[in-house]
Amino acid sequence: MLILHFALSVFRLTPCEASQKDEVICGPASAWFESVDMTVNVAKRGFHRELLYEVQHDPTPQAIKALVIQRLPSGVYMDRYQLASLREDTGLQVLLDSAVSLEDPAYMSSGFSALVYLSPADGLPGLLQAVVPVHGRYHRPSSSGGWERVYIEGPRLLLRPESCETLPSGLPHRVVEAPCTVQNQSVCSWLEIQGLQVPDSVTLELPVGDFSLTSPVEEKETLVKKAGLVLACLLAKLRGRSLQSGAAQF
Repeated sequence: MLILHFALSVFRLTPCEASQKDEVICGPASAWFESVDMTVNVAKRGFHRELLYEVQHDPTPQAIKALVIQRLPSGVYMDRYQLASLREDTGLQVLLDSAVSLEDPAYMSSGFSALVYLSPADGLPGLLQAVVPVHGRYHRPSSSGGWERVYIEGPRLLLRPESCETLPSGLPHRVVEAPCTVQNQSVCSWLEIQGLQVPDSVTLELPVGDFSLTSPVEEKETLVKKAGLVLACLLAKLRGRSLQSGAAQF
């Protein structure tokens, strides 16, 4: 059986220092960044959802790379094996900052971050997108069941011109360092875009069990166990009497 290994690494975003003078400075003009727009939506229902990311910008002579940094709470998870399979099948590029359990419930899990590298949309210049599967965790049952709301905070957007060695200075955006690609083998300078009209969070509603319904089941299990013990005792006594009776005959 083929085992897929998905590389995980902790990353750090830090402000970049001034670059050397002999590096080539390039990239879009300051006004171009006003054309950048991002949307985040949730598709599907139940425990298995999809996060839909789209970044739209005016066309540029140079290819623009986009990286979405998404912080996710303990109530959801991403399946690293599924992500590896989708990377082979569809080209989806997602890097997780830590190992994520696929089985632990929400109250035994921690939050994590995902780095989502967007891809150009076919036939649509200036549009970058990604569809990322995300799964709900089981939550503690409540007294009445119902639904649990899980809030996923708005993502951060990082952009960089593909061929630029040094990003232009004086822009109203912060220069940070992050992995250049999903392979996480080198670090590049990115511009973290400020002032995007993105909701503070998106919400998932996940079904929650009703623990009052578990009481009769637990009571039945207890009765069955007690009945089994009583039956075992009776059989032991009967067997003992049978042995005593056989010994008396001799």
